[in-house]
Amino acid sequence: MTIDSRGCPICAPVAPANLAPIYGQAVVGGTVAGEEQSRSSLWKSGPRLPCTGTDIVTLGEGQTPLLSCPRIGSSLGTTNLFIKDESRNPTWSYKDRFSTVAVSIARAQGAKVVATASSGNAGASLAAYAARADMDCVVATFAGTAGAMLSQIRKHGAIVIPLVNKVDRWKFLAEAQERFGWFITSPFSAPVVGGHPLAIEGYKTIAYEIIEQRAGEVPDWCVMPVCYGDALSGVWAGFRELYCDGLIDRLPKMVAAEVHGSLSASLARGTDHVLEQEVRFDPLAVSIGTSRSTYQALKALRESSGQAVPVSNDGLIDMQSLLARREGIFAELASVTPLMAIRTLADRGLIATRDSVVAVVTAGGLKDLDRSAPQEARYATFDTTADAWNWFMNGQ
Repeated sequence: MTIDSRGCPICAPVAPANLAPIYGQAVVGGTVAGEEQSRSSLWKSGPRLPCTGTDIVTLGEGQTPLLSCPRIGSSLGTTNLFIKDESRNPTWSYKDRFSTVAVSIARAQGAKVVATASSGNAGASLAAYAARADMDCVVATFAGTAGAMLSQIRKHGAIVIPLVNKVDRWKFLAEAQERFGWFITSPFSAPVVGGHPLAIEGYKTIAYEIIEQRAGEVPDWCVMPVCYGDALSGVWAGFRELYCDGLIDRLPKMVAAEVHGSLSASLARGTDHVLEQEVRFDPLAVSIGTSRSTYQALKALRESSGQAVPVSNDGLIDMQSLLARREGIFAELASVTPLMAIRTLADRGLIATRDSVVAVVTAGGLKDLDRSAPQEARYATFDTTADAWNWFMNGQ
């Protein structure tokens, strides 16, 4: 059968779940034979990924830094905070780990067009990798998408289809697959089950890199912003693989920083059905603004004895500024939500002061600057250096 993002047909009536690839044999490390460029990208873990050899489409993604951030950590209640900065990827977001695998598989299958429903990062990333592979790309989006990301998508040559109703994006993509055989990387059915299951495997490499960069030491917590949970489940799968292969001796607790509380509600009720939540506000972190997450995310939280923390708009922009000023990391608004979640869990006594915590910053702050910087902001200019010094010495 065709592998796509509609999930497992057997599970669908009970708890819609994504498919999971099974590899023929356990693999430990190694690079892709004949692919020297893979050594400087996430494809150095090629044997653990579902595509190898000449079909690989890479822009040098992965190998992002893991930075110790004690200054902001202490203000959140943990003295042992690290940030995995995914804004260092080629299109400045973690979606490149997904797109490199997705487009590689699409090319291996002979696809001519790749397509996605996206509020920004996924579309920008897919467009870049499609351009690299000399493939056409279509991005179905909606009103409210950050302007910078739409510009990025178009610069890579993708066709943008804006639709008033978010759900119509899925209908459009389902029809495109049926009529033209497009390779669809995003969800396009309801209830949503997440993105293309093979492409999600790219997110495992975040876990591999965290362990490598920490010299084999496992963090107590790994905190991520979550929409449909593709990256959360992928990172958890990476940690589990390392554990099953005997490369680590324990597993971290996963934390989902979410907007409307879908996973939080499902965990509280102990149900396998991921609950739809009322949308009570327009989230600044639009890229994770879904009212219902997925079973794969819920499963990852349960298996890791993790937590889900709803995050509102309150204090989000201030936290973004604090991270930039104290640690030099300018993160997209959605990427700041893990810090808000860490503070909440520390206040509850769930994260101890000495616990090791890794927060994943999924994208850079220039991505949604039109949502994080007030349009009315005006900055002073000076006619003379005397005016400048007078302003500076009097506290700006």
